[in-house]
Amino acid sequence: MAVLNSFRGIRPLKDNVRLVASRPYDVLSSSEAKEEAGENHLSFYHVIKPEIDFPSGFNPYSPEVYKKGKENMDRMISEGIFFQDPEECFYIYRQEMDGRRQTGIVGCASVDDYLNNVIRKHELTRPDKEEDRKNHIRVSGMNYEPVFFSYRASGEIDGLVNKIILSENPEYDFTADDTIAHRFWIVRDKTTIQKIQKLFLHIPYTYVADGHHRTAAAALVGKERRDANPHHTGNEEYNFFLAVLFPDDQLKIFDYNRVVKDLNGMTAEEFLKRVSESFIITAMGGKSVHPADHHTFGIYLEGKWFSLIAKPGTWNDADPVEVLDVTILDKKILNPLLGIKDQRTDKRIDFVGGIRGTAELEKRVNNREMRIAFSLAPVTMNQLIAIADTGNIMPPKTTWFEPKLRSGLVIHSLE
Repeated sequence: MAVLNSFRGIRPLKDNVRLVASRPYDVLSSSEAKEEAGENHLSFYHVIKPEIDFPSGFNPYSPEVYKKGKENMDRMISEGIFFQDPEECFYIYRQEMDGRRQTGIVGCASVDDYLNNVIRKHELTRPDKEEDRKNHIRVSGMNYEPVFFSYRASGEIDGLVNKIILSENPEYDFTADDTIAHRFWIVRDKTTIQKIQKLFLHIPYTYVADGHHRTAAAALVGKERRDANPHHTGNEEYNFFLAVLFPDDQLKIFDYNRVVKDLNGMTAEEFLKRVSESFIITAMGGKSVHPADHHTFGIYLEGKWFSLIAKPGTWNDADPVEVLDVTILDKKILNPLLGIKDQRTDKRIDFVGGIRGTAELEKRVNNREMRIAFSLAPVTMNQLIAIADTGNIMPPKTTWFEPKLRSGLVIHSLE
């Protein structure tokens, strides 16, 4: 059963929210964040990517950077840009993109749930990225950004959330520059808060959709604090961390495509001949291939698109990882033909989120930055949950969720 706690959120005044809200720290580089923040001193990038306040090239992992993030957060609180709710609340966060809505409950997940695998994962974390987020939490004593969780949809939870949305006006209601709409409700009623908590006790597991590094960092810093506290009771705020939980049937996973720098010494003709051993190839000319069905792929090579259909026997339906298209691509093309042994570390491969479309794949190849591009069908939420439930790990760069959560709408203090 999943624990979800209410908390006293630290959040911006209504008039400031659009200026404060930023994209998550990991979807853009430091230089992109600096450019996006511009002259806006309220931008939350000054908190989650405080290296933008230092000269170009400054080490983003230096102690001065983490200290600066805390200073910026403290400044915005002291100036009244942020304030803390006087009592514990839940929050409802709705996003709308291209006519599609997803509505989540903002609360605090449990460190124990992470340690006991009630919160289930499907990706490995990198120690350097994990340590970076830990340092932000250690220095600030806050969860600056929420993690993005999902759960098997519950009609009772959906009904309660819809009742709140229909009966109250949102506290925040704005559309960001990327045209994604964000609405945010405050749940103060104690009876409703208790109902939400009880309903989540009937949810057996929650799933990290996006934000494995933030999840690990928040949970492990909480564990550090409890280990250092001889009077630990289990009720301290550091036992919980900030999360937004969405029902699985409202989420959309986009494809996560690949581009590779070379053909590992082969000509295009030699490469396609080798590919034909495991795939049925159809030349598409200039017509781009954006697969909708599993076990189908697109290749963009020398200005032309090719459609691939995996031949029977190239996957294993009984294994939730082996059946994935990213696994088929890895085992039949990337590793044996292109010599890419580890997608996490090989510098010859890069990854392109499906939100950018096939035009971005063509661009990367046409400008000769890359030699070949691969388009894939997206994985499903059922596949993600099946992998997490069986304790398996997805290959790197398999899921791309949109829309992303906006950071800076609410913060959780560990104190």
